[in-house]
Amino acid sequence: MNTEAAFKENVLHDITHWGIRASIGVIFIVHSLKKFDPSWQEWLISIGIPPEMQLPIALAEFIGGIFLVVGVLTRITGTVFTAILLGAIFHIRWENGFFISQGGWEWDLVMLAAVLVIIAAGPGRISISHIGKKIPRFLQ
Repeated sequence: MNTEAAFKENVLHDITHWGIRASIGVIFIVHSLKKFDPSWQEWLISIGIPPEMQLPIALAEFIGGIFLVVGVLTRITGTVFTAILLGAIFHIRWENGFFISQGGWEWDLVMLAAVLVIIAAGPGRISISHIGKKIPRFLQ
């Protein structure tokens, strides 16, 4: 029994795969930009996170977003983004309920689902990882 997923070699599939990866990457890049602002430290303190976490969080989102767009270290980046999104869901938004219109975790759940797809599917054929075939699979 073959348990490995096989995707057709289809340009439309490749572009769609890259589009999902790139859109999630761009969203994280844009959201990271506001986290470089020193005033964001005050918000971190207000939710019980040490202000020293500002730079690591901002850099993880910015560099990770770039990694997703170009398709390198996508599974590792997806794992980091999973941790960030789970933190956002359970530590920041959970008490607001589900709906984004009420400050809830609806959007974070959609982002989490997309990141999990990226982890499962890997970088795809439109990626630096595919071009540089010497990159070990677990680092793709």
